[in-house]
Amino acid sequence: MKKCFYLETFGCQMNVVDSERIVSLLGDIGYQQVDEAEQADLVLLNTCSVRDKAERKVYGHLGRFKPLKDARPELIIGVGGCVAEQEGQKMLDEVPYLDLVFGTHNVHRLPELVQQAEEGNRRLSLTGFLDRETRLNLFPQRSELDTVTRFVTVMQGCDNFCTYCIVPHVRGREVSRPSHEIIAEVEALVAQGVREVTLLGQNVNSYGNKEEGEINFAQLVRKVAAVEGLSRLRFTTSHPKDLSDELIACFAELENLCHQLHLPVQAGSNRILQLMNRGYTREDYLQTVAKLKKACPEIRLSTDIIVGFPGETEEEFAQTLDLVADVGYADAFTFLYSRRTGTEAAALEDKTGARIKQQRFERLLELQQERSQQIWQSDLGATLTLLVEGESKQGKGQLFGRTTWNRIVNFAGPSELIGQLVDVKITKVFRNSNLGELVS
Repeated sequence: MKKCFYLETFGCQMNVVDSERIVSLLGDIGYQQVDEAEQADLVLLNTCSVRDKAERKVYGHLGRFKPLKDARPELIIGVGGCVAEQEGQKMLDEVPYLDLVFGTHNVHRLPELVQQAEEGNRRLSLTGFLDRETRLNLFPQRSELDTVTRFVTVMQGCDNFCTYCIVPHVRGREVSRPSHEIIAEVEALVAQGVREVTLLGQNVNSYGNKEEGEINFAQLVRKVAAVEGLSRLRFTTSHPKDLSDELIACFAELENLCHQLHLPVQAGSNRILQLMNRGYTREDYLQTVAKLKKACPEIRLSTDIIVGFPGETEEEFAQTLDLVADVGYADAFTFLYSRRTGTEAAALEDKTGARIKQQRFERLLELQQERSQQIWQSDLGATLTLLVEGESKQGKGQLFGRTTWNRIVNFAGPSELIGQLVDVKITKVFRNSNLGELVS
């Protein structure tokens, strides 16, 4: 009888990629994925610790599975990802019905842990960072998935140590994957039917900088874009201080590089940016944006912004509002500052009250929603090219695809169009997606 596992994934695209690896690894030892925890012999959470109270939320989420464990003591429950890396053995001490804890550098050893648990050896914790050479040998080897778009990991870890960020502490230092392996993976994916890839890393712009003799990221982007049969290419995430003129030129010169970029700014005040250890000024950032728009006038930007960083004044917050208005982001992911134990910012004095921070957050949200609506509304009536990704959740006979700006458009059409580039006229604009009509 086949064994079953249930997996929940939280957080960033890196966790999505790790979960793909988990599915493949467990398949190799005879497990198949199910949609309900009640059907599973193994329950796993792949966790994220970027936000405040992430650990508490994971502990609370684990409580959902205690009745299952009480009813079936043989059920194996495990936690992986960034919270697992951060908490380690403490999670086993706090949750008596938890069996496995595995960190971000130890996903490859999950089958071994599961098999030990099956044999009755429970309460296992495996965390800690691997050395550089070992990590380079463990970049994901992908199973065949029937999808039009895929993430391709080009690097892992981060060396920037922004003062608010926990990532270097739970993902480790920067390491870049050999470019020939990346190209080979993209070629294999295209041969399987993938038509769009997103190159993925904590800071893709610094790809290759630490590897002797390796090409830089702009050169990698050009090589990937040249893979025959690849319709579209994206990359994320980009650190503004490492976005080179050579990379900006790719937006003007590469036909299949999408006209969309996520470029986190975090704040509009130079003093706050310095306290964050971001490595650029407001003026530097705006100059980079100007270069992008000159190279590719159609480009649309998204960003990350933190409201309420320790010591942020009303005037400094106003500078963030001004920057948002000046740049004109298509989307922004806005966050209230979260204190993360182990980061430098956790020691900074913060006298601003929660109520004031919340009011600022709402003002920023209102401004950004207004700007986003203006941009997406400008597409009404336009004919845009989509890469058709699959059947839509909107109903039978409906497909969905994405524009070059990564905007979802639902439309009626035959399933034979999946994987193709098609032209669709935008007939309605909603908050998170558009509706269109296929142009014959």
